[in-house]
Amino acid sequence: MQTPLKFVNQTIDDFAMQVTYRPGAHEGRLVYNLSLVKNEDLEFAIGTLRDAYKTGVAASGLVKFLSSGERIEDFVVPKNQTAICTVCSITFDGLLIRHGIPINPIGGGIVEIENRTPIRFIHMILYEYTTIDPLQVLNSQRLTSVTNVMRRGNGTILANIREFHMEAEPLVGTVLDELADSSFIGILEVGVPNLPLLGVPVSPQFTAIAAVGGTNPMAAIKESGRWVQTNAMKGLMDVSEMSEIRDY
Repeated sequence: MQTPLKFVNQTIDDFAMQVTYRPGAHEGRLVYNLSLVKNEDLEFAIGTLRDAYKTGVAASGLVKFLSSGERIEDFVVPKNQTAICTVCSITFDGLLIRHGIPINPIGGGIVEIENRTPIRFIHMILYEYTTIDPLQVLNSQRLTSVTNVMRRGNGTILANIREFHMEAEPLVGTVLDELADSSFIGILEVGVPNLPLLGVPVSPQFTAIAAVGGTNPMAAIKESGRWVQTNAMKGLMDVSEMSEIRDY
């Protein structure tokens, strides 16, 4: 019997249902991305991660580094490479679900930024029509200018968007309040009921929220001409295993 295709919206639902992260208590499991860089580029990568967090183009300041030969789940870090685990913005979807808020993941894309303000999505891949993470695909096409956004406040970054029923707005506000004192800074923009957000239409009686893509720092590393390989939504990790990038 052939295994049916699994589209990204289904993968998001699977991971989001397993998120137990509690921002206030700094405990529980969250979704992480796994990226690989060459050992000689590690210091540059750390500096980029730190700058991305400071300038708000990273989903979170939490990271974990693994050296060559170390194992995480079923993956062993290759020789002469370092693995970097970063928080995936799908963790936010998990927080919403944990608070009893049904969500509809819409898609991932590229957002135009002017004067550090999000203007609109200029590219979008809908989750229900792809089996590969949209941000991973778009990052491979070199469509971002994350470095320019970090330095000058203008350019393009990776982002994603989801929608929730407008009656859940007070509960969503509670989640956003919980995140205010955490290192999760990935909320890009919150919409209003029935109106498009950053050019993306929403379902009737629904409100959209856009979040910063967790792989933006890796896009910035790639923009420098350095080699980096990213696997989005690699798995789940306890937040206690991660450290703040500002401590490096």
